[in-house]
Amino acid sequence: MKLSSKTTYGTRALLNIAARQGEGPVLLKDVARQEAIPEQYLEQVVAPLRIAGLVKSQRGPGGGFTLARPPSEVTLGDVVQILEGSCYLVNCVDAPETCVRSAGCVTRDLWQEMGLAMRKVLQSVTLQDLVDRQRDKHHGSMYHI
Repeated sequence: MKLSSKTTYGTRALLNIAARQGEGPVLLKDVARQEAIPEQYLEQVVAPLRIAGLVKSQRGPGGGFTLARPPSEVTLGDVVQILEGSCYLVNCVDAPETCVRSAGCVTRDLWQEMGLAMRKVLQSVTLQDLVDRQRDKHHGSMYHI
């Protein structure tokens, strides 16, 4: 499974905003430039994040984007759910009625276990965790996962 550019760009944008938490609203054009993301595409990526309540936008002079919650309260699971939808690799896990074999299918069970494991990992990592990792990485510390 591959995450879409929507999710990778959205995560990078949120990390950028989270790293500047407390400095006031962040302009999307600055995030786009710093993260090498096309600004028009970033606008499309941020829209569902705003609708879902992860970011707030402020118009006018001094406007821009801020996180709607502290970075320690936003998980990657939240981000992936908003931008990708389900973590499950096949449709029959979310909608067993789509396959007549669902009830007795051992591969469906495996796909479900994989999705749950991925969801568990994503829910265990917050934007604050990523901010901390990024700061440590830029200061020469090594991370072992």
